Amino acid sequence: MDAFTAGLLQRIRATETDLTRARETGDDFLADVEQAELDDLRRLAAEHGVEITPANA
Repeated sequence: MDAFTAGLLQRIRATETDLTRARETGDDFLADVEQAELDDLRRLAAEHGVEITPANA
């Protein structure tokens, strides 16, 4: 796995964690921000052929 792929997958995992935390604390604004970031990261992964595991999908 190259550095780009590893970094992207790490950012996806971190953003998923942040999104979960925002939802659990009821921070709707932060949840929206994190969801948008996650959508962008998934789009970037798809554009570069990076396969996201089901746990990160």
